[in-house]
Amino acid sequence: MWLRQVALVVHDLKPVVEQLGNVLGLKVAFNDPAVGMFGLVNAVMPVGDEFLEVVQPVKDDASASRYLHRRGGDAGYMVILQTGDALAERKRILGLGARKIAEHEGASVFTHFHPGDFGGVLTSVDSVTGVENWFDHDSDWPYAGRDWRKARNDISTGILAVTIQGRAPEALAARWAQLLDQPLREGARGPEIALRRGVIRFVEPVDADGTGVVGIDIAVADPQACLERARTVGVLVEGNAVRICGTSFELVRA
Repeated sequence: MWLRQVALVVHDLKPVVEQLGNVLGLKVAFNDPAVGMFGLVNAVMPVGDEFLEVVQPVKDDASASRYLHRRGGDAGYMVILQTGDALAERKRILGLGARKIAEHEGASVFTHFHPGDFGGVLTSVDSVTGVENWFDHDSDWPYAGRDWRKARNDISTGILAVTIQGRAPEALAARWAQLLDQPLREGARGPEIALRRGVIRFVEPVDADGTGVVGIDIAVADPQACLERARTVGVLVEGNAVRICGTSFELVRA
C-alpha cells in the first residue's frame, strides 16, 4: 500500500490553500468536480508523488460539515491509500467487520470506509484502472487531474507519514494493521504501520476530540527556509513544524 493522499477539511478553502503555497510551495493542480456529490469543493496539490487535498463543505448536511463541528474547526480529515487491487481489499476489509459508506468503480476504484471503524478517520482504499505500474512515481492519479505533474515543486517533495490520535493508540494501531493487512511496529513515538511507501503513526490525544489526523510529515528541500516563510506570513511555528489547518506539518529534510 501507498500513502497517496491526505485530506484536510476547512471552513474556507482559499486562505488555507494560500498558506500551504506560501510556506510549502504547493500549487493547485486540480479542483475536482466529482467531490460535489459529497457536498464539497476542493483543491488538490501534488507533494512530490503524493497529494494533499483541502476540502470545504458547501452544504450544511455534508458529513464534512459535521466533522468540522465535531473537531472544533479546521482539521485533518481523510487518508487515501493506493493499492493494486482495491476490489480485493474491499472484500477483505468488509469481511473483517468494517462498514463502507461510499464506493465507485471506473477510472478509479475506491471504497470509503466508515470513520467509526478507523478510529474516527475517514479512510479510503483505492486503485487506478488501466495503470501498468501503479507504484511508479509518475503513475496516474485521477483525483489530481491530467496535468498534476506540472504542478509539482522543488520545495516540498513528498508526504512521508500521517499521525493519527486516539485514546488507546496501541489498540487503534492494531486494528488498522488488521484492517489493512500490514505489519505493525514500535516507532520512536509509539506504534506505527510502515506501508510500502509512507508511515501511519498513532499517538495519544493532543486535543479534546481525541480522534483524527493531527500531523503530516513532509519532505522538504530546506526546512529552515520553510520555517522562515511561515514566520513571515504569520503561520505558527512549533519547533521543526508549522501549524496549518489545525494540523502539525513536520518538516523533514529531503
